[in-house]
Amino acid sequence: MSDKPIKKSRKDKPLPADAFKNQQLNLFQEFLANSSEEKFGLGNAVDLWDSVPRYSISRKRQDEFRLSGGFLPITTINFKYRGHELSAHIRPARIELRNKEGTRSTETIEYYPSAREELIEHALRRIAVEQQSGFYDKSDFRSGCRFSLHQLRSHLASQGHSLRYDELTEGLDILSLSSIEIEGNGDHGEVTYTRMNYLSLLARVRRKDLDADPDAKWLVQFHPLITDSIQNITYRQFNYKRLMNCRTQLGRWLISQLVLKYTQAALTNSFEMRYSTIKRDSALLEGYKRGRAAIAALDGAWVEVKSLGVLTSYNKSEQRGVRGKLEDVIYTLYPSAQFTAEQKAANRRQKDSKLMNIND
Repeated sequence: MSDKPIKKSRKDKPLPADAFKNQQLNLFQEFLANSSEEKFGLGNAVDLWDSVPRYSISRKRQDEFRLSGGFLPITTINFKYRGHELSAHIRPARIELRNKEGTRSTETIEYYPSAREELIEHALRRIAVEQQSGFYDKSDFRSGCRFSLHQLRSHLASQGHSLRYDELTEGLDILSLSSIEIEGNGDHGEVTYTRMNYLSLLARVRRKDLDADPDAKWLVQFHPLITDSIQNITYRQFNYKRLMNCRTQLGRWLISQLVLKYTQAALTNSFEMRYSTIKRDSALLEGYKRGRAAIAALDGAWVEVKSLGVLTSYNKSEQRGVRGKLEDVIYTLYPSAQFTAEQKAANRRQKDSKLMNIND
């Protein structure tokens, strides 16, 4: 974990023309692929940001936490990232309730970002790799994309995640109004943190303008950790289409972690992940009252990950303590030839990008 503070971007300053076309953005948008079809199915996994358990509280669990008046408490999730102990403090978004026609009511309610918002963020990041859609502004340290609501909705539908326009706008509101503070110890023992909204800027299109032109452009600005990753080339190319085909949130988390951590995947080596580590770092198993039920859910996620072509097989080994009490489960994973090839391509693309960045 870097001990350098994350810079803050200027939200109110107009984007310069070269923000939509520059060397650093080109590196983020170009993939190492054998065909245009293969390239279209690729995306970027962001090292630290995609390891933060930021979408782990389901709508069902939120209802259990909810206080009178629709309020939710600030929640803290502890996790580890490359040996560093970190905490994510999540503040919910308070939004106005609307009917299906989009008319506001006097009632308000709070939500944490959850699975729907995760999918929307992934889609926005994929749109950002398209020419003239994504932007990176080095001088003011900001990145993001411009898009139409129709474009976002069509993209999600093409990935098997159909959402109504009101669901999209509510999800974007939640992303732009929720904040997350990531706190931990730096490499030299000092406390470091960054606090920002999930989307640090959302420029909306007014309802009457949207009715007149469904392709009117919205604009979002990504979290600074994404901008930092673009600047320092810490992102990795991965099979975005596979991730979006994954039906479970836990399965998507497992795929992301394998992309980020199993960088030397090969048919001759295996990779281990523990139930205790997955439970702690994903925070997606906290809703299960019984450990056995949580392990069963994890087993189901591994079945899905294997069915999507990431693994050829995996072994499950239970660790037991006094009187045979189950203490942990170790999963030994064996990669598929396809995933191995994808990781090698990601390694090469990242290495080439860093060399180009040095020589620029």
